[in-house]
Amino acid sequence: MGCGRVGSGLSKALEAAGHSVAVIDQNREAFRRLGPDFKGRTIAGVGFDQDILLEAGIESAAAFAAVSNGDNSNILAARVARERYNVPNVVARIYDPERAEIYQRLGIPTVATVLWTTDQMMRRLAPEGSQSEWRDASGTVILCEVSLHRSWFGRPAMLLQEATGARVAFITRLGEGVIPNGNTVIQEGDLVHVTLLESERSKVDEILSREPEVD
Repeated sequence: MGCGRVGSGLSKALEAAGHSVAVIDQNREAFRRLGPDFKGRTIAGVGFDQDILLEAGIESAAAFAAVSNGDNSNILAARVARERYNVPNVVARIYDPERAEIYQRLGIPTVATVLWTTDQMMRRLAPEGSQSEWRDASGTVILCEVSLHRSWFGRPAMLLQEATGARVAFITRLGEGVIPNGNTVIQEGDLVHVTLLESERSKVDEILSREPEVD
C-alpha cells in the first residue's frame, strides 16, 4: 500500500526477485513511478478498505507492506492485513517514533523512518556508545552497532564476546557483511554489530569504551 518512492522501489525490487506484486494507491498517477516494465497489478483505492484489499489478492498474500505517507493509514492497513486476513509477513512504515515503539511492542513490525534516520546521522556525528538497530517485540533483546576503544582493533572478535557477554552477530567491513568465526580479528574501520540484553547495554558500552583486559 502506497506507491511513492519507497513503495514503487520496493514493488520493483520484489518483482525483480521473482515475486508477484499488487500495488494499492489512492492516486492513479502514482503508478507511473512503477515504469512501463512493471507487470504487477495496480489498484486505485484506500489501502485499508476490505474490498480494495480483496481486489489486490490479500487472501492469498504472503506479505503486506504499508508504506503510504500516513501513519494512521499504515498501521490500520497493517492490522487489517495481519488480524483479519492472517498475512504472515506484515510491516508498516511509521514516521512518529513514539507511535512506532508502541506498535512494535504490540507485535506489529514497523520501520520508524524518522528514528532510523536520526540514528544513522548520530552514528556519524557522535559515534560513542551503542546505537540500536533492532529489538524484539518485548524490548528485551536488541541488536546494536557498538563503538569500540581503539585498543580493540587487532583483537579477536571472540574476545569481545568473552569480555561483555554480548554476541557478535556480524561485522560490516568495507561495505560487506562478515559472519565472525574463531579466527576473525576486528580491524580498524569495522562496524561491529552485537546482540545483547537491553538490561546489559550500559555495562557492555562501558567495557568497550576502554582497553580490553587480557590475562
